[in-house]
Amino acid sequence: MGPGVEGESALWSGEELDLDAYLARIGYVIERDGVLAPDLRTLTALHRAHIRAVPFENLDVVLGRTVPLDLKSLQAKLVERRRGGYCYEQNSLFAAVLERIGFAVAARGARNRSRGTALTPVTHALLVVTVDGEQWLADVGFGWQGPLEPVPLRDSARVEQSGWTFGIATEDEGIQVLRFLRPQGWADLYAFSPQTIYPGDFAVMNHYSSSHPQSRFLGQVVAQRPGAQVRRALVRERLSTLRTDGVIEERIVPAGELIETLEAEFGIALDEEERADLGRVHPVGA
Repeated sequence: MGPGVEGESALWSGEELDLDAYLARIGYVIERDGVLAPDLRTLTALHRAHIRAVPFENLDVVLGRTVPLDLKSLQAKLVERRRGGYCYEQNSLFAAVLERIGFAVAARGARNRSRGTALTPVTHALLVVTVDGEQWLADVGFGWQGPLEPVPLRDSARVEQSGWTFGIATEDEGIQVLRFLRPQGWADLYAFSPQTIYPGDFAVMNHYSSSHPQSRFLGQVVAQRPGAQVRRALVRERLSTLRTDGVIEERIVPAGELIETLEAEFGIALDEEERADLGRVHPVGA
């Protein structure tokens, strides 16, 4: 299915990946004589399929569970159990997939700018994939405002993806910014330096996001999904829907509708224990 990786080159444990199970999870059908070539067409199709199939969510954090990033755990959760995850989980898994196929993939750490002008710590992780000498931003773990497909990582790049427009800007010190075009103008999503980060850095960032008192993932349910026509985000009890024309609709989800909303709106598969535990820790809107 591709060149694959061996030995020390397998930074993201791509050699341990059950590629067939992953492709089935995201509904990806291999064409071109059964070969997954490390080219832009494959990267784009995989990115879009992953975004469509695997939701962004923080439910393990809400439930007080650890969030392991080893590939075996990621496959068990995101692939076999058909759950979602947040950036470290999703982009770690996607990096393993790309590595297994033969892509040159690296990671970057970013400051989230989507929530205002405050200077936030570096807590987001994204991927940079090099194809035919050109770098592409690949990020399947930013949630409802993230790109559907890779974005060319060059200054002033602008791409339209199913009615949503993204761009890249460059600031001082080589800082690059992913931007999202809204009806009122461009909005920064996050900013990152060209410095490469590694799985160990993901582990440190993941520890902060899953346990630090100031992490926005503690104490509230977060589930998000970027779609081709509609983007949805549930934060605590507020469900927001964003359409390509810029119209945002919001409603409050009562506690009694939380599980149904997570499953129906975000495609998150929950077992009986998870349903019961979420009902206890999320009493908002009862």
